Amino acid sequence: MVGPVITWLAPELRGPGVPEVMEAMALSEGRIRGRVVLLKTAVTALMISAGGSLGREGPIVQIGSSIGSTITSLFHLSTEQRRLAVACGAAAGIAATFQAPMAGTLFVVEILLFDLEVVSLSNIVIAAVTGTLISRPFLHEISIFTIPEFSLNHSAELGLYLGLGLMAGFLSLLLMLAVFSLPRLYERLRVPAWLTPACGGLLVGCVGLVMPRALGVGYESINDALAGDLSLSLVLFILFWKLLATGFSLGSGMSGGIFAPSLVLGAMLGSCVGYLAQVIWPEQAIFPAYYALIGMGAVVSGTTLAPITAILTIFELTYSYQVILPLMVACIASLLVVRFFHGYSIYETKLHLRGVHIVRGHDVNLLRSMWVADYMDREFQTIAEGTKLSEVIAQVERSLFPHFLVLDTGGLLTGILTLRDLKGIMAHPEQLQSDMCAADFMSRDLVTVNEHDDMERVFHLFAEHPYTLMPVVRAN
Repeated sequence: MVGPVITWLAPELRGPGVPEVMEAMALSEGRIRGRVVLLKTAVTALMISAGGSLGREGPIVQIGSSIGSTITSLFHLSTEQRRLAVACGAAAGIAATFQAPMAGTLFVVEILLFDLEVVSLSNIVIAAVTGTLISRPFLHEISIFTIPEFSLNHSAELGLYLGLGLMAGFLSLLLMLAVFSLPRLYERLRVPAWLTPACGGLLVGCVGLVMPRALGVGYESINDALAGDLSLSLVLFILFWKLLATGFSLGSGMSGGIFAPSLVLGAMLGSCVGYLAQVIWPEQAIFPAYYALIGMGAVVSGTTLAPITAILTIFELTYSYQVILPLMVACIASLLVVRFFHGYSIYETKLHLRGVHIVRGHDVNLLRSMWVADYMDREFQTIAEGTKLSEVIAQVERSLFPHFLVLDTGGLLTGILTLRDLKGIMAHPEQLQSDMCAADFMSRDLVTVNEHDDMERVFHLFAEHPYTLMPVVRAN
């Protein structure tokens, strides 16, 4: 039923929903079709109720964003108002789902809306609080999680939480590999796009025969882990099969989110670490449920690269300040692992595989049609590499430029001299020599571009290197 709908009626329904909102914000001025509201709701409900290993948080972001976009289109509001309404809808959806208005607000700030003004933030906060208040009468008797009373028993446990965060980072990478490997297999086998959700359903059903707990959202398993009712062997089985089921579900294009599966995987990983810690450190009172709670935040941080959202989500579930420090350690460790080995969130990865490169809410693809020659600064100051130190200082005092390009006798670039270089040598006057020249203390570690390069290359070079300027040289 779902395959034809997401192939022909609304292709943007395929997958979590958050990448599609990111793409709409960057490329379409926040325009999202109104049909997404009803179709995304119906398709996601079908997928999750049928047992797909998916979450409802990603879809509610897309549904809320679509409502915001549709309302602004009906009233012919401006582009900025539309983008803000999309962000407000997303924040309200997340806040209503978890009864966590702060997490809903920070999710939008970290993932969707980077160029934020104070006025915009206040609107988003109001939307998140309103969503929470409206949903509370309907959800107040439905407790998503049964949270244990958290406490940090010993400061040395922070080392264990650090290890948990590192493992959560690698688990996040493994989850992304599982999700994005299956589409390549479908492509190789030439499986029609409308048939892939059915294939995924068959695979997930097979997993469910072996491990029924791998089906659906999985909050029951989280609650059992938080209550300490799962054995180590069962936790390991759930971790393995849930990873496979999530990869099959999202990799097949089913409509559903990654947030809930990340929470389940994090809870299982944390429980494993807690049980192992009990064996390694038997004299210390260690509760695997605490590690399950921290693991939930750590895996969410690794998959979404939104650590503040992950921290606040868990905090708003517990309202315990003792959870903050372990959460910060684990979430940042997970983030750093994914940043180092991959560099992108699961949302950004999906867009990149489609050829859409979005960085901080902006489309980097536009830079491919912009050339260095059109944007480079043609006013600069040079200095010969043989210039004596005293003359260098005199030129710096007279110059309005904070840096000098150092040239050899043939007029070729050999280095760059900045105020930081001068401050470095002036801080140690005892090492100064009268015959020192610019070549003795200039920076030779240069990254250059030529005038025919596009600005996308420049953008990535600046992202990879800690430089604030980049010399432009001829192609030869």
